[in-house]
Amino acid sequence: MRCDRDRGLHIEDLRSDLAGPFDLVVPKGQIVTIAGPSGSGKSLFLRMIADLDVNTGRVRLDGRWRSEMPAPEWRRQIPYVAAEPGWWSDAIADHVAPEHRVAAEALAARLGVGARPFAGLVANLSTGERQRLALVRALVRETPALLLDEPTGPLDPVSTTAVEALLRERAAAGAIILMVSHDPGQSERLSARALRMAARRLEAVP
Repeated sequence: MRCDRDRGLHIEDLRSDLAGPFDLVVPKGQIVTIAGPSGSGKSLFLRMIADLDVNTGRVRLDGRWRSEMPAPEWRRQIPYVAAEPGWWSDAIADHVAPEHRVAAEALAARLGVGARPFAGLVANLSTGERQRLALVRALVRETPALLLDEPTGPLDPVSTTAVEALLRERAAAGAIILMVSHDPGQSERLSARALRMAARRLEAVP
């Protein structure tokens, strides 16, 4: 039986040739914002957690070690949404499973995406629409954790407010959210724990 101290995200001695080591514990329901200059290692840190870039160290989510499961299964538990999201099919509809379509459309509506958000082609989406639908794609699966790289970077203030409302709701339901942000007010609006990447190491923001 897994006890309460196993719950949450535990990162131990995570490192690569380019960054780290990182040690971090994030309890369930907490949002963590990561600031820092471009090139400081913020995106690399999220990608290392997701096991998308070469790294060593140990990562545990709700009592299960990353090393105990195949990489695709791990990434289904803790999806990474890049600042420039990837799309593996030209058709928008191919990116959401049929069983998630109704819930995804409801989320898309809350984020101000059009009346038929999953009709048409990815190529016809604006940058902001791509970003919002990539978030929907991750949020609709209701995973225990999310890794978000500048999720509101290309969005206008109205869309940013809508995204932040969804993130607060998801955290209130117990999700762990680690997100890169260059918005100096975002951490306060999200009641988040604020960290800063400096010299490819994490430090608390006073």
